[in-house]
Amino acid sequence: MRAQFDRRHLLRGMGALIALPTLESIGFRRFASAAEKAPAAPPRRMVFLGVGFGVTKETWFPNVEQTGADYDLPEGLAPLARHKADFTVVQGCSHQYSNEAHWGSTFWLTGANRFAVPGQNMSNSISADQVAARQLGRDTRFSSIQLNSTDGSSSGHGPGLSLAWDQRGKPVAGFNDPVQLFHKLFSADDLPLEQRQAAIAEKRSVLDAVLAEARRVQRGLTKTDKDKLDEYFQSIRDIETRLSKDETWLEIPKARSPIDEPDPGLKGREEVEVMYDLIVAALQTDSTRVMTYRMPGQSLLQSMDITLSAHNVSHYSPGERMQASQARDRTHSELLAGLIDKLKATKEADGSSLFDHVALAFGSNISSIHYLTNCPTILAGGGANLKLGQHLVLPENTPLCNVWLTMLQGIGINAERHGDSTGVVPDLQA
Repeated sequence: MRAQFDRRHLLRGMGALIALPTLESIGFRRFASAAEKAPAAPPRRMVFLGVGFGVTKETWFPNVEQTGADYDLPEGLAPLARHKADFTVVQGCSHQYSNEAHWGSTFWLTGANRFAVPGQNMSNSISADQVAARQLGRDTRFSSIQLNSTDGSSSGHGPGLSLAWDQRGKPVAGFNDPVQLFHKLFSADDLPLEQRQAAIAEKRSVLDAVLAEARRVQRGLTKTDKDKLDEYFQSIRDIETRLSKDETWLEIPKARSPIDEPDPGLKGREEVEVMYDLIVAALQTDSTRVMTYRMPGQSLLQSMDITLSAHNVSHYSPGERMQASQARDRTHSELLAGLIDKLKATKEADGSSLFDHVALAFGSNISSIHYLTNCPTILAGGGANLKLGQHLVLPENTPLCNVWLTMLQGIGINAERHGDSTGVVPDLQA
């Protein structure tokens, strides 16, 4: 018997109970009425929004002399003024292992660039979103959802398939097409139930055969080969976990979309706007509770009628490049302000807003140009019980993973450390 309640059985059971006319005598209606008056507490969610090439250092960061709530918003954050009480800007954080100047997101959520170890190849560890997904994703159709831009490698993000990395430090794929994502979230499966069940059964039989063969050859292997095989076994277990989740949700219809299907071919600013709409829709319908978005750089500039390359803009100096970099920052802030507007306007069953139950982070592993210290970091939303509405300047080179650990613990994740963390950030805790 499963440790947690199978949602399909719950729905079937509730349907059977409602159909019985004698249930009033055992107090079912009184129970249902009480449930309607006291809806369940909304779940907590987590969202990470990552930009590749960082920000304009001179005009994005607040004055380090102005800390706490009484600080002036710099030019780059000015479009967020109406939400100033609901986000916190953190300065002083970095990753001790970072040394790749144009890998703005590869290690942003992991802190695990092992190039610092002589003779070792690049390796990564689990990202903060995937730590959260292991717990928050148990009761949703999708444990987590990763969004990408169509820009590819032209936006300074570095290796990876999204912002997410699994427990083995392997990249997790994401969606770069808003239309495809919309249908994944909300469109009914075309295949009949029996065919979908047969497809899962076939995948299981293939896995069984592969595992049997792998176990047969593991005797007599060198330690290196055994380590490789252990990693292989873990990948098989991960597939089995995904198949079990797919099977659990086979007979449960997808949520009805609160938004229309996006237009195809959106780029730049329009892409970000519709991806933000899809983030809200996915969280609102509880299709998932953990999302990341590796955001566009080149196409965003093009949608702003800026002809410079995203790379050249990242290497700004006073003049045209710096002006383009500053305009990009303002656009990101305008878009983020719009996302916060939507999260605040979306109501939960208990009358609170979706924003009240989301822990949101915006930032990059790069501060600007080639600087890998003072990672730009904005935290918003009430989901992690953080102290919002302040400008926080931490000691130089505080591990950024301390911030992620604080967020993880704030949303109820029992984590003692993350990446290269040395502890939580007490000044962030509400």
